[in-house]
Amino acid sequence: MWTISENKSWEYLEAHYDRIKRMRDTPQDPTHHAEGNVAVHTQMVIDALVNLPAYHALDGQTQEMMWAAALLHDVEKAGTTEVLPDGRVTSPGHARKGEMTTRQLLYKELPAPFAIREQIAKLVRFHGLPLWIFEKPDPVKALIIAALQIDMRLLAMLAKADVLGRICPDQEELLYKIECFEELCKEQQCWGQAPYFANAHARMNYLQKADSDRSYVPFGQPATKVVIMSGLPGAGKDTYVQKYYKDWPVISLDAIRISMKIAPTDKSGNGRVIQEAKEQARVYLRNQQRFVWNATNVTRSMREQLISLCLQYTVEIIVIYVEVPYKALFKQNSAREAIVPAAVMQRLVHKLEVPDITEAHEVRYAVS
Repeated sequence: MWTISENKSWEYLEAHYDRIKRMRDTPQDPTHHAEGNVAVHTQMVIDALVNLPAYHALDGQTQEMMWAAALLHDVEKAGTTEVLPDGRVTSPGHARKGEMTTRQLLYKELPAPFAIREQIAKLVRFHGLPLWIFEKPDPVKALIIAALQIDMRLLAMLAKADVLGRICPDQEELLYKIECFEELCKEQQCWGQAPYFANAHARMNYLQKADSDRSYVPFGQPATKVVIMSGLPGAGKDTYVQKYYKDWPVISLDAIRISMKIAPTDKSGNGRVIQEAKEQARVYLRNQQRFVWNATNVTRSMREQLISLCLQYTVEIIVIYVEVPYKALFKQNSAREAIVPAAVMQRLVHKLEVPDITEAHEVRYAVS
């Protein structure tokens, strides 16, 4: 059974992990966190979590996962905290940045199984949602997006521990918000289950279009398929394509880069590579011909640009994410024809956003 640490004493964690150590130097707004800094708050959250009856009802592995999520839920307050001129303390974007940091930590330093790592990262990303969902422009859509990625029961449990693990005047109001969140989840049939859609095309239509109806099923189905590969250099994308899609046309950014004699570090040159790849893609799309787009595509914004292009032609999009352990990654990269410099590799690792089902008709994970 995976655990983030066999020794869970705070002294041990602070001594061995800089991400934990820096929590004690990160202040919080005294109005909302009278208990003190992030280290004090995090310890209180963990204590609150392990004392919840719902926590004790979990299996051992899920308990370990939740413990890690509680430990890391505010891991990026250290990198985002600002003290405003009026003395207030704020940490804008700490949950989104925390997801990235959690993923890096559990990939590089404290390797966790892929599924567990991604669940912890998503818990960190969405841990504030139960408190603020009714302030979203579209609370239901915000719920559906999160529920496609994480179990809402676990998210509500973490949010409750987060509230109980602080000293604030509005604690009862915050706990009531979590109760309302639970009722919304049950109303939308997202409590302990993924949101229902008639098919993948209906799900994509709902997620891509504003004010769309979740029950609406678009007429007709995509005429062809496009496979978009995603993964760090050296992860094995080329091998995967050769094994499963050898009869499909392939648009390979590496192959285009080599043919144009452009180095991976040449930013302006890479722009020309991408434009050439998109021109090739448009030819296939206009002809309703299936193809594979083979590139790193490690950030959501990278994938969104390509997915947006493909959706103009009503195709089914399959994203395939390939991953190997961190140490194996650099070994395999060194064996490639087009070796990516180590510094570039590290930047890509730090930018990594693993694809999820909110992005495409289908997302597959080829993880070793």
